[in-house]
Amino acid sequence: MLSVTTLIRDGKHTVADLMSIGSTMLGRRHVFPSVCTTLTEIMVEGTFPTGTYLVTVHHPIATDDGDLEKALYGSFLPIPNMGIFELPKEEEYAIEKQPGAVIVKSGKVTINEGRKRIKLKVKSKGDRPIQIGSHYHFIETNPQLEFDRIKAYGYRLDIAAGTSVRFEPGDTKTVTLVEIAGNKVIRGGNHIATGPVDASRAEEILENLQQGGFAHAPDPTTDSKLIETFEMERAAYATMFGPTTGDVVRLGFTDLWVKVEKDLTVYGDECKFGGGKTLREGMGQATGVSDDISLDLAIVNALIVDWTGIYKADIGVKNGVIVGIGKAGNPDVMAGVSPGMIVGSCTDIIAGEGKIITAGGFDTHIHFICPQQVTEAISSGITSMLGGGVGPSAGTSATTCTPGKNYMRQMLQACDTLPVNLGITGKGNDSNPLALREQVTAGACGLKLHEDWGTTPSAIDSCLTVCDELDVQCLIHTDTLNESGFVESTIAAFKDRAIHTYHTEGAGGGHAPDIISVVEHANVLPSSTNPTRPFTRNTLDEHLDMLMVCHHLSKNIPEDVAFAESRIRAETIAAEDVLHDLGAISMMSSDSQAMGRCGEVILRTWNTAHKNKVQRGFLKEDEGTGADNFRVKRYISKYTVNPAVAQGMGHIIGSVEVGKLADLVVWDPAWFGTKPMTIIKSGLIAYAQMRQHPYHGRLK
Repeated sequence: MLSVTTLIRDGKHTVADLMSIGSTMLGRRHVFPSVCTTLTEIMVEGTFPTGTYLVTVHHPIATDDGDLEKALYGSFLPIPNMGIFELPKEEEYAIEKQPGAVIVKSGKVTINEGRKRIKLKVKSKGDRPIQIGSHYHFIETNPQLEFDRIKAYGYRLDIAAGTSVRFEPGDTKTVTLVEIAGNKVIRGGNHIATGPVDASRAEEILENLQQGGFAHAPDPTTDSKLIETFEMERAAYATMFGPTTGDVVRLGFTDLWVKVEKDLTVYGDECKFGGGKTLREGMGQATGVSDDISLDLAIVNALIVDWTGIYKADIGVKNGVIVGIGKAGNPDVMAGVSPGMIVGSCTDIIAGEGKIITAGGFDTHIHFICPQQVTEAISSGITSMLGGGVGPSAGTSATTCTPGKNYMRQMLQACDTLPVNLGITGKGNDSNPLALREQVTAGACGLKLHEDWGTTPSAIDSCLTVCDELDVQCLIHTDTLNESGFVESTIAAFKDRAIHTYHTEGAGGGHAPDIISVVEHANVLPSSTNPTRPFTRNTLDEHLDMLMVCHHLSKNIPEDVAFAESRIRAETIAAEDVLHDLGAISMMSSDSQAMGRCGEVILRTWNTAHKNKVQRGFLKEDEGTGADNFRVKRYISKYTVNPAVAQGMGHIIGSVEVGKLADLVVWDPAWFGTKPMTIIKSGLIAYAQMRQHPYHGRLK
């Protein structure tokens, strides 16, 4: 909003003026329809004559035509003719066409189902407003509220969790109260009725009320028999707490939709953080719970998208590990709190309502050229990186190998401060196992065979023997030249042993033209690199020059050019799309800066899924469901659990499951797969999109 900054500098307008002017500059005809729903707020900070202030422009695209003269004010650019901007058709603004759209199931959500209810008349005798939150123990409320406090004992307001009822001075209202749930233990408040709810304590509590000067008016007319259960419209519920069972959510701007399979939270006892919300002391936050027992972090009301399921739940984290997935909160007053998921005074909260949570991505094809790769990768949702290299050497630019004990030690030390999981692979090209064993003993988590170092059948056999002996993975870039034999020779050298085949299609390297045939073998764990994902009209044209640079080839040598051209085949790249959709190719990686882009593994995975949905329609498993849950689980596995399992790390990373590291990514559904909001590494926020200053991601 350069024009707003210019107007600030002019000094002729107030903050309020600019908040209004800012919403009139651009009109709907100037932007894509999706911008109107995703760009809901712009913040511009500038120096006014009276100091520095923040201008917040709400709904900046609010008119059809806008005012381009204002929008270009101070730029000295000519004002274009309005006629060149065509106004989109009204149907383009339909909810289902918007990125991250939520379509709720018909019907209502029943709140606090099955609990006792009463109605009480409440009068405010105070001279200032009083506002009572949903989970505040009603008996403990402000002394200037007059009602039958004994009947309110063990009850709270029967309203949506995190909402409240406001009493202005002199107000009289009839409110519905609902019985507290869980262990039914009152703590906090004004210390009037602390302890387990017990009707025999009425006299004691009445005495406490009198001593504290609390207004109390017995009401013998209270009747709970005719009180209806509280219900919420599902659209209102989704807005407040996120989608629930049966609702569908669009993933970004793709044609992929997910349907919520189940909801592990409890309607009416949801965790909500903020002023007047539920996660306060004695309410959703338990009282007197030690650090050893309470969670370090609760991610509440999250829509989890994982190979294990697509469902709504709270996620509990302790000591960097996921310890619970279910219902978090205070078991003294809330229903269904899962074991080990207590929110206490030692617990922090990430609000997951309206957000999608996935496992952090795992890129298993990294050329470690520079530490800045980590910033690029983590900002896209990658929390684990595996590969090799020693910096921008010729060897590292072409191969993912960290050779020898000295480099292995130095690379491990150099990576200590980087906020991702890092695995380093040694050089596996040696037909004698001596040096291979030394590299693994020095810290290599795998060995890489690369044709630029000579991937012969003897080297393959030697490397696989050592990897099986020392229980690490072997990763291979096969022989494009067919120098020692064709693909059949390489497959024979595998001897049915498990092996991870890089860029299995072949554009990234491998037996020309049929390396892709290895996908049919059960012992082969095939992956793709993202330059060929998905196949588009631009895919082929960038590859030749990229390949020549990365693999130290010369355009002046005909054989080098022929070598490069033999790797680039439209037919196999197109087949790669389909093989991914069938699950035959099970992993996605980057080949970072050696033809690939380490910040686009996740983006290109979902681009591929979208393209296949458009071209091939619903998968058989998704037909008739109205959603793409099976396809989404298949594709998210390609950069999470599948590479983790392939590298022998699936027991600690790769999915949203209890017992695994809390390496998690928080997405706004509208930006799913493109720009995550928050990246959590071992339970700690490692990267986030920050606000109220230049909107760049920051390492935390």
